Order: sequence, then C-alpha cells, then structure tokens
Amino acid sequence: MNNHSAFPQFPKGFYFGTATAAFQIEGGWNEDGKGLSTWDTFMHQPRRIQHRSAAEAAADTYHNFQTDIDLMAELGHTAYRFSIAWARVYPEGRGRLNPKGLDYYQRMVDALLEKNITPFITLFHWDMPQALEDAYGGFSGRQGAYDYAVYAEAAVKALGDRVKHWITLNEPWEHAMFGHFLGEHAPGKTSPWAYFKVAHHELLGHGLAVERIKALWPDAQVGITLSQFPVYPSKDTPKNREAARFADLFVNRFYLDGLFRGEYPADLWKRLWPFKPPIKPGDLEIISRKMDFLGVNYYSPMFAYHDWKIPFFRAWIDRATPPGPEYIEDEILGAGPYPSGIYELAMRYKNEYGNPPVYITENGTKCEEVSDSAGVHDPYRQRYLELYLGQLARAARDGADLRGYFVWSLMDLCEWAHGYTYPMGLIYVDHATQKRTVKDSAYWYRELIQSQMKNEPDWSL
Repeated sequence: MNNHSAFPQFPKGFYFGTATAAFQIEGGWNEDGKGLSTWDTFMHQPRRIQHRSAAEAAADTYHNFQTDIDLMAELGHTAYRFSIAWARVYPEGRGRLNPKGLDYYQRMVDALLEKNITPFITLFHWDMPQALEDAYGGFSGRQGAYDYAVYAEAAVKALGDRVKHWITLNEPWEHAMFGHFLGEHAPGKTSPWAYFKVAHHELLGHGLAVERIKALWPDAQVGITLSQFPVYPSKDTPKNREAARFADLFVNRFYLDGLFRGEYPADLWKRLWPFKPPIKPGDLEIISRKMDFLGVNYYSPMFAYHDWKIPFFRAWIDRATPPGPEYIEDEILGAGPYPSGIYELAMRYKNEYGNPPVYITENGTKCEEVSDSAGVHDPYRQRYLELYLGQLARAARDGADLRGYFVWSLMDLCEWAHGYTYPMGLIYVDHATQKRTVKDSAYWYRELIQSQMKNEPDWSL
C-alpha cells in the first residue's frame, strides 16, 4: 500500500473518474432500432480498422453496463464520462426518436446515480449518423449544426433532470482532421476544404446546443472537450519557431479563440485563405456563447518544423518521438509522454483565456502489461498517471481552476481504427468472454482517490 501523504492533492470537490465513448464500448450496433453511424459503416469496409469486427460487440455494455458501474463504485470513482450514440436516439439522425435508445441511457444514468457516481455525458463523440452523412456530408454541411442541436435538445430533455454535466463535442480537431482531411477515421474523406467546414460547423453546433440546453435547464453545466497540444519547434531555429507558432494556431488557438474570443486567428486565414469556410454573420457570436467549463484531452505534445514543400501550411507536425533529451522527463516513461505539458496548458487557460473551470476529460496511455494469477500488472501506466496528476496538482496550486480528472479509459476498448491493439483501460477486458480483470493501476488510482478524501486541502473550488 502507498503512503497517502505521498499522493498529489486537489481542491475539495474535485472529481476523479474515467472516460469511454459509445462506439468503443457498447456493441449492439444494429439492435433495438439503432441506426447506422459513420463508424458502423467504416468498420465494415476492407482494411479500415484492425480487428474488423472489434466494435460489433465491443465491451458489450449495451447488454450489461451494471458490471462496470459496480467496478467503478468498488474503485472509488466519483464521476464517469461516457457518450450517447446519436443514431441510437435518432436512427436517421433527425425526425423519428427511438424510445429504446433513450431508455438505455436513462437506465444507465439511474444505475450510476444509485452508486453516487456523477455522470458527465458527451453528446457527440465522432459517431455521426450515416443517414446525415449521406444526406449532406454530416458536419461538412451547415445543416449538420442545426440537426445536432435538435438531437442535443432531445437528449437533455430525457436526462436533464438527473444529469447536470454536458459535453457538447469531443475533440472537433480530430474529427475534422482524421475523418475529413487524412481519411484515417470515419467517414474516411480526404479534403482540406472539408476540414475547415467540418471544424466550423462543429463549433456552430456547439453554440446552438449551449443555447438549447440552457433554455431547458439553466443550472446545467455545459462545456466542450478539445484535444490540446503544447507545440514546440523540433529544433530551435527561427523558421522552426514560426512553424510551431503556426501549428499552435491550427490545432489549438483556432478552437480556443473561436470559443472564448469570438474570432478565429487572423494569421491563420492569411496563409490558409483558400480553405476558409463560409462564415455567416452571427456565427462567431453563437460559437462564443458563454459555457460553464472547458474539457481538455491531453496525452503528449507536438513538434513542428518548417517545410517549404507543404503548400500554404509550410510546416510539418510530428506527434512521435521528441527531438531531444530535454523532453524526456522520466526514465521509466522515456520518450513520448510529457507530463509538464499538462501544467503548461492549464496555465495558458489561466493566463490567456480568463481561467475558466477546466476538466481533464481524457489522459492515459497504452503500455505493456503482464498477466498472472495475481492479476494484471501495468507499472508503466501507474507511473504515467502519477506524474501527470502531479503536474495537474501543481497547476491547481498555482491558481488554475481545475475541477476534475478522467482517466482514458475505464476499460480496454476498441480504439477506433486501431481496434484492440491499444489497451488503455484500467480494467482488462477479455473480449471473447467479456470477463473483466482490474489492473494494478486501477488499484493505485483508488488509493489516490482515498487519499484525497482523507487529506483534502483547505483550498476549494
């Protein structure tokens, strides 16, 4: 057992939980009236996804969520972030509601509350209804923002009496970039023009949803989750520093400035003007409607270098191995993870964006694991969580308004196009039998949560 005094401490009322997404855990992809999503279609296309049928059954939570909720309670989690499958609620994305789909989420919310676990619901975690993709390209079309807002309103009408924390979108940068520019995610498109259309319409849908949710439940807490990356030059030269500055505008500040300042970075459009999407009068006022918190997903930084061969952008972004030893912070973690980045991001929001309440809605790692009769041993993951949470506690002490932390993920799940090759859960899942085994890192996380309850500091949220 660890000494509780050695654990980092957080403000009183801080949430400790885990996160998942509907497509990655539910299974039941074509049951009880659910419509197809773009990911349902994508996973059945040749050579699109490793372990092609991975998400057909996934972790089978559509048929049994209680086992995992019981484990969460046993492990001391105080919150759980999960997503609603849009096509389970609206099989065609709009029009006809599916009562069985809504009933599933109502029963799950009730089960969480029964165990005193606070639900945080993500309304869109990349699984666009295929019918809307066929009709107008999903978020590529402006209508996507309006249909999304109607869906968000229906979900909140059904659950808002029990659920107070709502996340409108998960990682709009990834959905736009990997789904519509690079083609590595659903729907598998490869268009730089589509990228900015999707990004803008996602943010527009967010703003419209904020308005509708607040009209229904004024005391609801509504935010958005962004993937965020400290961006550094791969080598410290003037051109590489400029590449890093521009990459930061592209992956971070486009979203932050739109949401918090009601404007997109002017320097971005100066260089990428051919790809600027149609922005109607009033759009940015809708996008920047006041929200209650910012959700942040952070794993590792990016490194940028100047590349004149890339049209317009003139920069290349690398998320792989850091370029130098100064970015290796721990001999166990080695290259790749960079815990200090979570501190840097938290202080950016404090110093540059008005110190909004922030939840770290995803953070975690895949790693080698050893299984034996005593359990599943993952010391690398435990060390990872220890260092990242330590940097997060440091930011809280330095005045960043941090409200909660969610490990990605609760259980081993279908990691999108990677299938089951990226086990990132605190709970091991044998996907052939659906048997769960709690990993060592989950027990360590439980001890951290227990230490918080015993030694809560005087400072509070």
